[in-house]
Amino acid sequence: MPTLAELNRLGSALTSEQLIHLKRLVPWLGLLADLSFSDLLLFVPAEVESKKFAVVSQIRPTTGQTLYKDDHVGMKVSDIERPLIFQSYELGHTVEGEVPIKPSNRLARVTSIPVVFGPDVIAVLSREVSPDFLEKRDFGELERNYLETFARFSEMISAGLFPLRDEDVNLDEVPRVGDGLLVLDKGGRIEYISPNALSNLHRIGVVGNVTGRKLEHLKLGKEVISDLITSTVPVAHEIEQSEVIVQAMAVPIFDDTGPRETIILLRDVTELRRRDRLLLSKDATIREIHHRVKNNLQTISSLLRLQGRRLESFEAKIAIEESVRRIRAIALVHEALANVSVDDVSLFEVAHLLARTAQDSFTSKERPVEFSVHGDVGLVPSVVVTQLAVVLNELLQNAVDHAFPSDSPLVDGLAGTVEVHLSRPEANTLLMKVIDDGIGLPPNFNIEEQRGLGTSIIRALASSELGGGITMRRRADSSGSEALVQVPIAPAE
Repeated sequence: MPTLAELNRLGSALTSEQLIHLKRLVPWLGLLADLSFSDLLLFVPAEVESKKFAVVSQIRPTTGQTLYKDDHVGMKVSDIERPLIFQSYELGHTVEGEVPIKPSNRLARVTSIPVVFGPDVIAVLSREVSPDFLEKRDFGELERNYLETFARFSEMISAGLFPLRDEDVNLDEVPRVGDGLLVLDKGGRIEYISPNALSNLHRIGVVGNVTGRKLEHLKLGKEVISDLITSTVPVAHEIEQSEVIVQAMAVPIFDDTGPRETIILLRDVTELRRRDRLLLSKDATIREIHHRVKNNLQTISSLLRLQGRRLESFEAKIAIEESVRRIRAIALVHEALANVSVDDVSLFEVAHLLARTAQDSFTSKERPVEFSVHGDVGLVPSVVVTQLAVVLNELLQNAVDHAFPSDSPLVDGLAGTVEVHLSRPEANTLLMKVIDDGIGLPPNFNIEEQRGLGTSIIRALASSELGGGITMRRRADSSGSEALVQVPIAPAE
């Protein structure tokens, strides 16, 4: 279904509220196509002045043969090519007839149903089926009930009564009619039940023939039954018995005078829910693993700090402290992963935590430095964030150690600043800048010639592991220096 902006480019004059109404209708088209044994195409006015319509949605039936092998979404038609669409739109009522359908020019039985929202016709739903299919197929009780139900939905659509504005069901899970159909009369008595619906009831313990019985006598739960019968909007419940789960979705059928009957779609979702639970269990296990990894890294850090206190060598103490900070950077990523249900992490949040840690660990009253992070690039794969976290940790420490050395006086008594800027200059590229206003790098500084452990780690992770590059240079426009880390990454969602 196109967005409002895309429809505007097609020349449509639909408002946002009208578009929302159409988007509510689209998830139900699969059910309607099955009930009608027909292809359904949704037409909206495009290039109104030149009398053209565009197909914005197309659905094929699972209960019958499709007329179309091709996808017609985006196709525009004129009033000459599709006269019934224009008649239905202009007259505001359903129009039927047989017309040749391009490109094959085969005859199709077409029923054009106006989609009404408020006082206006905003689109036309076209039901299209081969005349041979309707004439040669021997329709039994199931087919007759399907077609009668479709006719009632068509009346509601053309009266502006469907879909409902305040429906509260997951439209991504609207069942198809083949899952099972049950029709209730106004009093809650079962008028018709399809074979698949009956099988689904048997799976949850309902035995015997149910036609003619009231739904409340099936012992499916008082609250569930009451909700399914009395609700004036589509509702869905899941009924679980003996490790079998059946989804019951009730859709009221009504006209201007009020409710007429209710259809209930019954779908066995046992396997789907079993997979959902397995995924939830797997997700919880993975998050627990990240939590334990974080705790283990914190334990290692504590052991290293304890070992550092026993050392007398100043160089060894510094090496231990640097190792602890690197481990802490990795632990921060696992902490973030332990709190989300996906394998991606917000790089902005990790960078913010590292900056705050640097603020607490690297600075003092005598040497104040303020850290800030700018630019949210969304979720980034955890394997990338883990390595960027270590790189950023090294860059922040370098900024404090080298941009603001202890023997360098403060400028006008002001604190130094270190800024981290995150951006995606291209969809598949991530750029991380670390900028300071310190004394700046030497004019001839070349990171490739540096042999320190910190710069070696940065080069190895940015270039070898992440397949990107690192540049460190003196800022040309002012004092201070900047480090630019650019790495390839999958496009943002």
